[in-house]
Amino acid sequence: MDCYNSSGQSDGDKCAEFQNRLKQLHTRIHRHHLEFHREFRHYHRYFRYVRPFVLIFNLVILYLLFRWVGIKAVGICFAVLIVIKEIFQFIFLLRLEKRIIVPIEELRQGVNEIAKGNYDVRVECGIPNDLGLLITSFNEMAAELLQGEKVQAEYEDNRKNLIANISHDLKTPITAIQGHIEALLDGPDVTAEKREKYLRVIQHNTAYLNRLIDDLFLFSKLDMDKLEFHYEPVRIGNYLADLMEEYQLELEGQGIWIQYSNLLEVEIFVNLDGKRFYQAINNIIRNAIGHGPDQGLSLQVKLYRQADAVAIDIRDNGPGIPPDKLPYIFNRFYRIDSERTKNLESTGLGLAITRELVQAHGGEISVSSREGDGTCFTVLLPEYTGSGEVE
Repeated sequence: MDCYNSSGQSDGDKCAEFQNRLKQLHTRIHRHHLEFHREFRHYHRYFRYVRPFVLIFNLVILYLLFRWVGIKAVGICFAVLIVIKEIFQFIFLLRLEKRIIVPIEELRQGVNEIAKGNYDVRVECGIPNDLGLLITSFNEMAAELLQGEKVQAEYEDNRKNLIANISHDLKTPITAIQGHIEALLDGPDVTAEKREKYLRVIQHNTAYLNRLIDDLFLFSKLDMDKLEFHYEPVRIGNYLADLMEEYQLELEGQGIWIQYSNLLEVEIFVNLDGKRFYQAINNIIRNAIGHGPDQGLSLQVKLYRQADAVAIDIRDNGPGIPPDKLPYIFNRFYRIDSERTKNLESTGLGLAITRELVQAHGGEISVSSREGDGTCFTVLLPEYTGSGEVE
């Protein structure tokens, strides 16, 4: 299963795209590498080995001039001209080697490292010419490839962790179901009371497995961007009022108090998929119920405007979330209990799914909490400003 990001593209798609780019770059590098290498070595050998011979040749000419002409004015003039020429040629070649030959050699070595798969390579060049721009582009490409390699490694780690988490979360209830079934089969003297208890445990674990599979299926569709949404502009105040009325009727019998406040001065329309957004809100409320106190749990839902968006606060009076756990609660399979004690009311995917559903609506979700003082989830949704039929 791939990781999903806020841009609407899964990490798996990004990694596949990056792998294609790497293959194309490798193909281009290998295709031009030999030709570039031969040509470069040819010119480099010329400047490195021919230059001493040219210098020796000029010194011989200078010696012959002095020997044949003597210390006459013509000889001195020729000698001075030859010396000046050699000095200028030496300076020119030295500058050429420093500004062209050496940077090209370092660039060639960098290309070799890239071709070997080592993307943590940089070529130093402070020369403001076309070659300097080429080296800057090379460094940017190497940095991009290195970042892509890190993304790929992170994707692999996420994939392995996801498989491990799924295996763990499936194995625990399956083991419990298997153990109680074996106890029923191997224990002919099991009392009716124990039999009923075992069957209830089996039923509870089966229901958990069903919820886990449903959440995995939903999350995988979100992850692959294959979940269908049917958006339509709705009056967010009326929508939440109807939804909270249903929760009040449902939770009243469980001793859970829920209050809804609409602070909007005018009715605002939001582009929603009612079914999917209900799943997002439901996951937050179920999370509050699952982690709240057994007695006296209360929920406060508040709707208000925040800048150009509509804000929904869902606050509970539960035990709160430790500060070191707070940044991770939207991660898949993350549970506040570091020992991952099985809570059969939660699959560990609810808040991760909520974040994906809210982001699919163009919104954002955040959380604030203090230990002993409850938790508040805030959902921000953009106001609908288009034209069309509204409900």
